[in-house]
Amino acid sequence: MNPGEAVRGGILTVTLNAALDVTYHVPALTPGAAHRVSRVDERAGGKGVNVARLLHTLGVPVVATGLAGGACGARIRFLLAQEGVPETFVPIEAESRRTVVVAAPDSATGFWEPGPTVTPEEWDAFRTRFTDLVRDAAAVVLSGSLPLGVPADAYRVLIEAARRAGTWTVLDSSGQALRHGLRADPDLVKPNADELADLLGCAPPRPAAALEAVRGLDAPTVVASFGPDGLLAVTGEGAWRAYVPQPVAGNPTGAGDACVAALTSGLIRQRPWPERLAEAVALSAAAVRAPVAGSVDLSDYRRLRRDVIVKEL
Repeated sequence: MNPGEAVRGGILTVTLNAALDVTYHVPALTPGAAHRVSRVDERAGGKGVNVARLLHTLGVPVVATGLAGGACGARIRFLLAQEGVPETFVPIEAESRRTVVVAAPDSATGFWEPGPTVTPEEWDAFRTRFTDLVRDAAAVVLSGSLPLGVPADAYRVLIEAARRAGTWTVLDSSGQALRHGLRADPDLVKPNADELADLLGCAPPRPAAALEAVRGLDAPTVVASFGPDGLLAVTGEGAWRAYVPQPVAGNPTGAGDACVAALTSGLIRQRPWPERLAEAVALSAAAVRAPVAGSVDLSDYRRLRRDVIVKEL
Protein backbone atom coordinates (compact mmCIF):
# COMPACT_ATOMS: atom_id res chain seq x y z
CA MET A 1 0.00 0.00 0.00
CA ASN A 2 1.26 3.49 -0.79
CA PRO A 3 1.65 5.81 2.24
CA GLY A 4 -1.01 8.20 0.98
CA GLU A 5 -3.60 5.56 0.07
CA ALA A 6 -6.87 5.97 1.97
CA VAL A 7 -8.56 3.56 4.36
CA ARG A 8 -11.76 4.10 2.33
CA GLY A 9 -14.25 4.27 5.16
CA GLY A 10 -13.00 1.09 6.82
CA ILE A 11 -10.97 0.48 9.97
CA LEU A 12 -7.43 1.68 10.71
CA THR A 13 -5.44 -0.35 13.26
CA VAL A 14 -2.43 1.09 15.10
CA THR A 15 0.39 -1.12 16.41
CA LEU A 16 3.21 1.01 17.77
CA ASN A 17 5.08 -2.01 19.19
CA ALA A 18 4.65 -4.49 16.32
CA ALA A 19 6.17 -7.94 16.70
CA LEU A 20 7.28 -10.98 14.79
CA ASP A 21 5.27 -13.73 16.50
CA VAL A 22 6.87 -17.17 16.71
CA THR A 23 4.79 -20.07 18.07
CA TYR A 24 6.36 -23.40 19.08
CA HIS A 25 3.90 -26.29 19.33
CA VAL A 26 4.71 -29.01 21.89
CA PRO A 27 2.75 -32.03 23.20
CA ALA A 28 3.14 -30.75 26.78
CA LEU A 29 5.11 -27.99 28.52
CA THR A 30 7.32 -29.06 31.43
CA PRO A 31 9.47 -26.31 33.04
CA GLY A 32 13.14 -27.25 33.18
CA ALA A 33 12.83 -29.98 30.54
CA ALA A 34 13.93 -30.19 26.90
CA HIS A 35 11.08 -30.24 24.40
CA ARG A 36 10.70 -31.56 20.87
CA VAL A 37 8.80 -28.99 18.83
CA SER A 38 6.23 -30.49 16.45
CA ARG A 39 5.64 -27.32 14.42
CA VAL A 40 6.82 -23.69 14.26
CA ASP A 41 4.49 -20.92 13.08
CA GLU A 42 5.69 -17.41 12.23
CA ARG A 43 3.28 -14.51 11.86
CA ALA A 44 3.27 -10.73 11.80
CA GLY A 45 2.07 -9.79 15.27
CA GLY A 46 1.24 -7.19 17.85
CA LYS A 47 -2.32 -6.55 19.02
CA GLY A 48 -3.33 -4.15 16.26
CA VAL A 49 -1.83 -6.39 13.59
CA ASN A 50 -3.89 -9.31 14.93
CA VAL A 51 -7.01 -7.15 14.83
CA ALA A 52 -6.25 -6.16 11.22
CA ARG A 53 -5.74 -9.78 10.15
CA LEU A 54 -9.01 -10.87 11.76
CA LEU A 55 -10.94 -8.01 10.16
CA HIS A 56 -9.42 -8.93 6.80
CA THR A 57 -10.54 -12.53 7.36
CA LEU A 58 -14.07 -11.26 8.06
CA GLY A 59 -14.04 -9.21 4.85
CA VAL A 60 -14.03 -5.84 6.62
CA PRO A 61 -11.95 -3.11 4.89
CA VAL A 62 -8.88 -2.49 7.05
CA VAL A 63 -5.42 -0.95 6.93
CA ALA A 64 -2.69 -1.69 9.49
CA THR A 65 -0.25 1.02 10.50
CA GLY A 66 2.33 1.52 13.22
CA LEU A 67 6.10 1.38 13.59
CA ALA A 68 8.38 -1.33 12.19
CA GLY A 69 12.17 -1.54 11.98
CA GLY A 70 15.12 -3.77 11.15
CA ALA A 71 14.99 -7.33 9.84
CA CYS A 72 12.03 -8.21 12.08
CA GLY A 73 10.15 -5.14 10.85
CA ALA A 74 10.81 -6.07 7.23
CA ARG A 75 9.62 -9.62 7.94
CA ILE A 76 6.43 -8.30 9.57
CA ARG A 77 5.61 -6.25 6.47
CA PHE A 78 6.47 -9.11 4.13
CA LEU A 79 4.22 -11.55 6.00
CA LEU A 80 1.33 -9.08 5.98
CA ALA A 81 1.73 -8.65 2.23
CA GLN A 82 1.67 -12.43 1.79
CA GLU A 83 -1.64 -12.56 3.66
CA GLY A 84 -3.09 -9.70 1.64
CA VAL A 85 -3.50 -7.41 4.66
CA PRO A 86 -2.99 -3.76 3.56
CA GLU A 87 -0.34 -1.96 5.64
CA THR A 88 1.41 1.38 5.76
CA PHE A 89 3.92 1.08 8.62
CA VAL A 90 6.34 3.91 9.32
CA PRO A 91 9.96 2.64 9.24
CA ILE A 92 12.25 3.10 12.24
CA GLU A 93 15.96 2.39 12.70
CA ALA A 94 15.75 0.08 15.73
CA GLU A 95 14.81 -3.59 15.47
CA SER A 96 11.17 -4.54 16.03
CA ARG A 97 10.61 -7.13 18.73
CA ARG A 98 9.85 -10.82 18.61
CA THR A 99 7.33 -12.66 20.76
CA VAL A 100 7.59 -16.38 21.41
CA VAL A 101 4.67 -18.56 22.48
CA VAL A 102 5.12 -22.18 23.55
CA ALA A 103 1.72 -23.75 22.89
CA ALA A 104 0.61 -27.07 24.40
CA PRO A 105 -2.84 -28.52 23.63
CA ASP A 106 -4.48 -26.90 26.67
CA SER A 107 -2.19 -23.99 27.55
CA ALA A 108 0.22 -21.40 26.18
CA THR A 109 3.28 -19.68 27.69
CA GLY A 110 4.48 -16.40 26.19
CA PHE A 111 7.80 -14.55 26.15
CA TRP A 112 7.62 -10.90 25.05
CA GLU A 113 10.73 -8.93 24.07
CA PRO A 114 10.62 -5.26 25.15
CA GLY A 115 10.81 -3.79 21.66
CA PRO A 116 12.76 -0.95 20.01
CA THR A 117 13.54 2.59 21.11
CA VAL A 118 11.81 5.16 18.92
CA THR A 119 13.35 8.57 18.23
CA PRO A 120 11.37 11.84 18.50
CA GLU A 121 11.70 12.29 14.74
CA GLU A 122 10.24 8.83 14.09
CA TRP A 123 7.32 9.51 16.43
CA ASP A 124 6.65 12.83 14.63
CA ALA A 125 6.71 11.00 11.29
CA PHE A 126 4.15 8.52 12.56
CA ARG A 127 1.86 11.25 13.85
CA THR A 128 1.93 12.87 10.41
CA ARG A 129 1.11 9.56 8.70
CA PHE A 130 -1.68 8.87 11.22
CA THR A 131 -3.27 12.30 10.66
CA ASP A 132 -3.43 11.60 6.92
CA LEU A 133 -4.85 8.09 7.30
CA VAL A 134 -7.42 8.70 10.01
CA ARG A 135 -9.32 11.27 7.93
CA ASP A 136 -10.58 8.47 5.68
CA ALA A 137 -11.27 5.85 8.36
CA ALA A 138 -14.66 5.12 9.93
CA ALA A 139 -12.93 3.84 13.08
CA VAL A 140 -9.42 3.47 14.45
CA VAL A 141 -8.24 0.75 16.83
CA LEU A 142 -5.31 1.66 19.10
CA SER A 143 -3.88 -1.50 20.62
CA GLY A 144 -1.05 -2.78 22.75
CA SER A 145 2.02 -1.51 24.52
CA LEU A 146 4.18 1.50 23.68
CA PRO A 147 7.83 1.07 22.72
CA LEU A 148 10.52 3.09 24.46
CA GLY A 149 10.74 6.65 23.20
CA VAL A 150 7.03 6.97 22.43
CA PRO A 151 5.38 9.35 24.94
CA ALA A 152 3.19 7.78 27.63
CA ASP A 153 0.25 9.92 26.43
CA ALA A 154 0.61 8.72 22.81
CA TYR A 155 -2.88 7.21 22.69
CA ARG A 156 -4.43 10.36 24.12
CA VAL A 157 -2.76 12.39 21.35
CA LEU A 158 -3.91 9.98 18.64
CA ILE A 159 -7.48 9.74 19.98
CA GLU A 160 -7.75 13.52 20.00
CA ALA A 161 -6.51 13.63 16.38
CA ALA A 162 -9.08 10.99 15.42
CA ARG A 163 -11.86 12.96 17.10
CA ARG A 164 -10.92 16.06 15.10
CA ALA A 165 -11.26 13.90 11.97
CA GLY A 166 -14.70 12.63 13.05
CA THR A 167 -13.45 9.03 13.41
CA TRP A 168 -14.62 6.55 16.07
CA THR A 169 -11.91 5.33 18.45
CA VAL A 170 -11.38 1.97 20.17
CA LEU A 171 -8.67 1.64 22.85
CA ASP A 172 -7.16 -1.67 24.02
CA SER A 173 -4.04 -1.14 26.09
CA SER A 174 -2.78 -1.33 29.69
CA GLY A 175 -0.93 0.58 32.38
CA GLN A 176 -0.10 4.23 31.84
CA ALA A 177 -0.83 4.06 28.12
CA LEU A 178 -4.41 3.06 28.96
CA ARG A 179 -4.75 5.64 31.74
CA HIS A 180 -3.60 8.47 29.50
CA GLY A 181 -5.74 7.25 26.63
CA LEU A 182 -8.87 7.23 28.79
CA ARG A 183 -8.45 10.96 29.38
CA ALA A 184 -9.28 11.55 25.70
CA ASP A 185 -12.67 9.76 26.04
CA PRO A 186 -12.33 7.00 23.43
CA ASP A 187 -15.66 5.76 22.08
CA LEU A 188 -14.96 2.24 23.34
CA VAL A 189 -12.38 0.83 25.74
CA LYS A 190 -11.79 -2.90 26.22
CA PRO A 191 -9.86 -3.81 29.39
CA ASN A 192 -9.41 -7.40 30.53
CA ALA A 193 -9.89 -8.42 34.17
CA ASP A 194 -6.28 -7.62 35.17
CA GLU A 195 -6.29 -4.24 33.38
CA LEU A 196 -9.61 -3.40 35.01
CA ALA A 197 -8.18 -4.27 38.42
CA ASP A 198 -5.17 -2.05 37.76
CA LEU A 199 -7.42 0.87 36.81
CA LEU A 200 -9.61 0.42 39.88
CA GLY A 201 -6.85 -0.49 42.35
CA CYS A 202 -8.46 -3.77 43.39
CA ALA A 203 -8.15 -7.52 42.90
CA PRO A 204 -9.31 -8.82 39.51
CA PRO A 205 -13.12 -8.93 39.77
CA ARG A 206 -15.46 -11.60 38.49
CA PRO A 207 -18.03 -10.40 35.93
CA ALA A 208 -20.94 -10.91 38.35
CA ALA A 209 -19.34 -8.48 40.81
CA ALA A 210 -17.85 -6.00 38.36
CA LEU A 211 -20.89 -4.12 37.06
CA GLU A 212 -20.74 -1.15 39.42
CA ALA A 213 -16.95 -0.95 39.12
CA VAL A 214 -17.14 -0.82 35.32
CA ARG A 215 -19.85 1.83 35.52
CA GLY A 216 -17.42 3.91 37.58
CA LEU A 217 -14.85 4.14 34.79
CA ASP A 218 -14.72 7.47 33.00
CA ALA A 219 -15.44 6.18 29.49
CA PRO A 220 -18.55 6.31 27.28
CA THR A 221 -18.52 2.54 26.61
CA VAL A 222 -16.58 -0.19 28.40
CA VAL A 223 -16.49 -3.82 27.32
CA ALA A 224 -14.50 -5.79 29.89
CA SER A 225 -13.27 -9.28 29.00
CA PHE A 226 -13.02 -12.06 31.58
CA GLY A 227 -11.51 -14.92 29.60
CA PRO A 228 -13.73 -18.01 29.72
CA ASP A 229 -16.33 -16.03 31.71
CA GLY A 230 -17.07 -13.86 28.67
CA LEU A 231 -17.75 -10.13 28.37
CA LEU A 232 -19.35 -7.45 30.50
CA ALA A 233 -20.50 -4.39 28.55
CA VAL A 234 -21.62 -1.06 29.99
CA THR A 235 -22.84 1.34 27.29
CA GLY A 236 -25.05 4.38 26.93
CA GLU A 237 -27.83 2.04 25.78
CA GLY A 238 -27.64 -0.48 28.64
CA ALA A 239 -25.51 -3.20 30.19
CA TRP A 240 -25.10 -6.83 29.14
CA ARG A 241 -23.13 -9.95 29.93
CA ALA A 242 -22.24 -12.34 27.07
CA TYR A 243 -20.58 -15.76 27.28
CA VAL A 244 -20.51 -19.31 25.95
CA PRO A 245 -21.90 -21.88 28.41
CA GLN A 246 -19.01 -24.35 28.03
CA PRO A 247 -15.31 -23.33 28.33
CA VAL A 248 -13.31 -23.53 25.10
CA ALA A 249 -9.90 -25.20 25.32
CA GLY A 250 -6.92 -23.99 23.33
CA ASN A 251 -4.49 -21.07 23.00
CA PRO A 252 -5.97 -17.86 24.51
CA THR A 253 -3.26 -15.65 22.94
CA GLY A 254 -5.05 -13.28 20.58
CA ALA A 255 -8.57 -13.89 21.91
CA GLY A 256 -8.77 -10.28 23.14
CA ASP A 257 -7.75 -9.04 19.70
CA ALA A 258 -10.54 -11.10 18.14
CA CYS A 259 -12.96 -9.49 20.58
CA VAL A 260 -11.79 -6.02 19.54
CA ALA A 261 -12.07 -6.89 15.85
CA ALA A 262 -15.69 -8.01 16.24
CA LEU A 263 -16.64 -5.04 18.42
CA THR A 264 -15.13 -2.54 15.98
CA SER A 265 -16.81 -4.21 13.01
CA GLY A 266 -20.11 -3.94 14.88
CA LEU A 267 -19.38 -0.30 15.70
CA ILE A 268 -18.95 0.83 12.09
CA ARG A 269 -22.00 -1.21 11.01
CA GLN A 270 -23.99 0.14 14.00
CA ARG A 271 -25.27 -3.32 14.98
CA PRO A 272 -27.42 -3.65 18.13
CA TRP A 273 -25.30 -4.24 21.22
CA PRO A 274 -26.47 -7.81 21.92
CA GLU A 275 -25.47 -8.76 18.37
CA ARG A 276 -22.07 -7.06 18.68
CA LEU A 277 -21.36 -8.87 21.94
CA ALA A 278 -22.45 -12.26 20.65
CA GLU A 279 -20.16 -11.87 17.65
CA ALA A 280 -17.28 -10.73 19.89
CA VAL A 281 -17.63 -13.73 22.20
CA ALA A 282 -17.91 -16.17 19.29
CA LEU A 283 -14.90 -14.73 17.45
CA SER A 284 -12.84 -14.75 20.68
CA ALA A 285 -13.75 -18.39 21.36
CA ALA A 286 -12.89 -19.33 17.78
CA ALA A 287 -9.53 -17.58 18.22
CA VAL A 288 -8.84 -19.70 21.33
CA ARG A 289 -9.46 -22.84 19.27
CA ALA A 290 -7.14 -21.63 16.47
CA PRO A 291 -3.49 -22.76 16.72
CA VAL A 292 -1.96 -19.31 16.09
CA ALA A 293 -2.81 -15.87 17.50
CA GLY A 294 -4.64 -13.59 15.09
CA SER A 295 -6.38 -16.36 13.17
CA VAL A 296 -9.79 -18.05 13.28
CA ASP A 297 -11.64 -20.84 11.52
CA LEU A 298 -14.80 -19.13 10.28
CA SER A 299 -16.78 -22.36 10.51
CA ASP A 300 -15.84 -22.54 14.21
CA TYR A 301 -16.90 -18.92 14.60
CA ARG A 302 -20.30 -19.50 13.01
CA ARG A 303 -20.94 -22.61 15.08
CA LEU A 304 -19.93 -20.94 18.34
CA ARG A 305 -22.06 -17.90 17.47
CA ARG A 306 -25.17 -20.06 17.87
CA ASP A 307 -24.14 -21.02 21.43
CA VAL A 308 -23.50 -17.53 22.82
CA ILE A 309 -25.76 -16.37 25.66
CA VAL A 310 -26.37 -12.61 26.03
CA LYS A 311 -28.16 -11.35 29.16
CA GLU A 312 -29.27 -7.79 29.78
CA LEU A 313 -28.33 -6.56 33.26
